[in-house]
Amino acid sequence: MIHNSMIPLIDEFKKTNIRSDIPNFRPGYTIRVHQKIQEKGKERIQIFEGVVIARKKGESAEATFTVRKISQGIGVERIFPLYSPHIAEIEVVKTAEPRRAKLYYLRRREREKMRREERVKEKEVKIVKTADKKKEAPEEKQEAQKPEEEGKHIKKESKLKESSK
Repeated sequence: MIHNSMIPLIDEFKKTNIRSDIPNFRPGYTIRVHQKIQEKGKERIQIFEGVVIARKKGESAEATFTVRKISQGIGVERIFPLYSPHIAEIEVVKTAEPRRAKLYYLRRREREKMRREERVKEKEVKIVKTADKKKEAPEEKQEAQKPEEEGKHIKKESKLKESSK
């Protein structure tokens, strides 16, 4: 249980952690989050670029935002604390003005888009296969028709010779 004397200390601590270098962004914006990562005693920066699909708790110290990107055909989402010391920089790449505050529908939309692309690829493969068969088929028919046509000419010539006799 938190005592009344602790509340001012907590509020003061929250205020000191709020950074002023965070740009204004909202759902629909495409952003790059530069995140500090420590591995084997070394620190490096990893960039996560995607669309902001949600932002929660406004500008408070507990504020978070969710970024979604498609990596190798798979949707990846990350939730970042807005004022995390592990975030080196947030960069706005592209702006947009959707009509919703939470863009969770993008999850479903991306799945449907991927399915449509798969269907189109399958149709293209089928079309290519049928086109190959059609290309082969006329040649076979032409080869098959030539002997018959030659035989018809022979028959016609023989009929002409018979009729002339």
